[in-house]
Amino acid sequence: MDSKDVINSILENNTEEKDTRTTIVNKDIEVETDLGTLLALDYNSLDLKAIKSQPEEYLKNLTRDNVQILINKIWELPTERIDEVIVAKLPKQTFILPRSRQIPKPKPLTKWQQFAKEKGIRSKKKSKSKLKWDEVLQKWIPTFGYKRNKAIEQKEWLVEVNDEGKAMEDPFTAAKIAKEERKSKNELQRLHNIAKTKNIKIPKVGLPTKEHFSDSQQLSQAVTIARTSTASLGKFQDRLPKEKDAKGIAKQVPGMKRKAEEIPKNLQEEKKRNTNLADSILKSNTKILREDFSVPKTKPVKANNKKSKKGTKAKGAKKPKAGKGQRNMRLKVGGRKRR
Repeated sequence: MDSKDVINSILENNTEEKDTRTTIVNKDIEVETDLGTLLALDYNSLDLKAIKSQPEEYLKNLTRDNVQILINKIWELPTERIDEVIVAKLPKQTFILPRSRQIPKPKPLTKWQQFAKEKGIRSKKKSKSKLKWDEVLQKWIPTFGYKRNKAIEQKEWLVEVNDEGKAMEDPFTAAKIAKEERKSKNELQRLHNIAKTKNIKIPKVGLPTKEHFSDSQQLSQAVTIARTSTASLGKFQDRLPKEKDAKGIAKQVPGMKRKAEEIPKNLQEEKKRNTNLADSILKSNTKILREDFSVPKTKPVKANNKKSKKGTKAKGAKKPKAGKGQRNMRLKVGGRKRR
């Protein structure tokens, strides 16, 4: 039976069902379709009254009609049968969809992959099966991933020790430490490969070279900063032989003592230093005095221009209060005259 005959029989069976809706959809403006991306663009105007009264039913019917038009276009394409499944060959897309992210760049080759490519070495393809038959346990165990460690513990529950010096050591802890060292070595090699692809210079033996510190001052600064980067700010850190603190980085390194300025030798040097300090303060835009520490504002007292006549008291004048028995012995000389 040909694939076209199968398609026609499917369409005939669908028409015999109770659903009265047909596969033919009529539109005022023809729906634009792009079968390469399975896209349908409907430019017809919407019925606002139907949207307000019955929004769900209207949207369902509109979606059903547009999908039906797209499926009708797909049935018109050339088809073939692959493994008892009818497949339609989609044409090339005409509508370009924008990407939300950049196109992924190809991963750079590792050191081994580049060497194998130059020498023509082909890696053997691993078997698709994850399980492997173990003769010791007499069962299938995973070669990697889940339950792999448990199978190794069941298999290697006893370790033979030939050397007498290693008899007191724990072979399981030694194997665990060796595994951690291999993992750290592989991680270091991975970082080396990343740095090599990005053309980043790194030290070969873990120590800085002349390429990183062209000047001796830069090297001394790096040593000082590394020594003071501990929790105690380098207080309990041992110094290297003939090591001295770098100059000019006391502000950058916390807890580092700053050297006091030298005392001016003569009056001219002191005068010059003070004038430079005053010039730097006056040139800066920062406020020297804070507003809250300034002198409090006082209201000016209005002078009374009207001259008071003799014998008449000025308005608002008060009688001066007495000393209330307080005497200032420093102002008065002598005491009360007695008869």
